[in-house]
Amino acid sequence: MLYIYTKTQNALVKKFTFDIVKDSLPENILWIDMFHPNAQEMAYITQKYHIEIPTQEEREEIELSARYWEDSKSITINTHFLMRAENNEQDLANQTLTFMTTQNILFTIRFNDFKIFEEMQTRILASPKNFEDGYDIIDKMFEIRVEKDADILEWIDKEARKLRIKLLKEASFSYDEMLKQISSLQELNMRVRNSLFDKRRTMTSLIKSDKIDKDIKQNLTIVLKDLNSLVEFNVSQINVLDNIQTILASQINIEQNKTIKLFTVATVAMMPATVIGTIYGMNFEFMPELHFRYGYPIAILAMVVSIIAPLVYFKKKGWL
Repeated sequence: MLYIYTKTQNALVKKFTFDIVKDSLPENILWIDMFHPNAQEMAYITQKYHIEIPTQEEREEIELSARYWEDSKSITINTHFLMRAENNEQDLANQTLTFMTTQNILFTIRFNDFKIFEEMQTRILASPKNFEDGYDIIDKMFEIRVEKDADILEWIDKEARKLRIKLLKEASFSYDEMLKQISSLQELNMRVRNSLFDKRRTMTSLIKSDKIDKDIKQNLTIVLKDLNSLVEFNVSQINVLDNIQTILASQINIEQNKTIKLFTVATVAMMPATVIGTIYGMNFEFMPELHFRYGYPIAILAMVVSIIAPLVYFKKKGWL
């Protein structure tokens, strides 16, 4: 499906759905948004604008040359934008989004319903004077996306603080659930990190391009500084989450040591009684104590005393 944004003579922006069979391309096109485009639509755009649309494999490649390339007429960008899963709002994944520019027109190729596109549509239609060509849209879209990434990092920081407080102050909690939450935050943090690195490479290349005017370069430079600060904050979050995981591992070791200590004390306390019971459980014919009238209660009493004595000793030592 193709959505086309055009600039009118009154400096307004209009959006409409374009049918390659029924409609003709209008003038003053600002942006062509290709949402789940089929082969016919991509072939139509390729023929009309003489641009080479990257294949799915090319869009997913990680080499720098595959993420950004520029020729005398066009710029092509394949970058990662975080997107929420439909069944879980906290589950974010990096999805590839393609930007292409030629003749000052922006082309976007996407196969996911990014919410940022709804926000961009609202901003363009509300403030059309701020968008003179496709590069203005790219500029604003990267600015918004960096703001969204900052919000995600702030959320991760808040959740990490909650986990740390819970770990240090609450007496009882599920270790499995705590470890699962930490791992989830670590995974999300790494996805944000990958997205930030990918956008930083793209924005650095855009600033060097001679196709972009001075004002856009200045704004991208400011956004890039904000992005670099987010990368530093992201690194600090990695250390914070690793620290929380280390504390959790230490507490698990402490609990395991307590359990082992308890079983060790119980084993040591039962050893004398076991020895007594083993000795008088032997079936030798000549055992003087077998004919002693009070041998049985004395043996039982000796076993009880041999159990209590180590427990009292361990209690005084603070091992219980």
